Amino acid sequence: MPTLDIHEVMKHLPHRYPFLLIDRVLDYTPGEFLTALKNVSYNEPYFVGHFEHHPVMPGVLILEAMAQATGIFSYITTESLPDGDSLYYFVGVDKARFKAPVKPGDQMQLHVELIKEKRGIWKFNAEAKVDGKLVTTAEIMCAQRDI
Repeated sequence: MPTLDIHEVMKHLPHRYPFLLIDRVLDYTPGEFLTALKNVSYNEPYFVGHFEHHPVMPGVLILEAMAQATGIFSYITTESLPDGDSLYYFVGVDKARFKAPVKPGDQMQLHVELIKEKRGIWKFNAEAKVDGKLVTTAEIMCAQRDI
């Protein structure tokens, strides 16, 4: 089972703290799927205001974590790395559903499966789970474009 530690993740994504939302890749098959891990910590800056007495990870950041997983997947599949001349953009989301909150201390497992790639636009089924329980699902679209 192929994995990527945080150093390899950072080679495959241009994101950095506080916006790097993938801690480890647990498994992948190029052209098929990728499974990644996000450790959710109370120290993350958005928990100060979302919400003070009941901290919850914002749904848009769960979707962003899914999109970052697709970015790693695309670079692995194309056997390339971010080069500074292009970016992998999050270009669309459909059918997003939030089924349970994600809280500090959770380990969020992200799973993305390629639906299709056409003219540089990649479409994925994505899901996030905590302790095996489904918390978010969506269809994610991304595209690599020159800067």
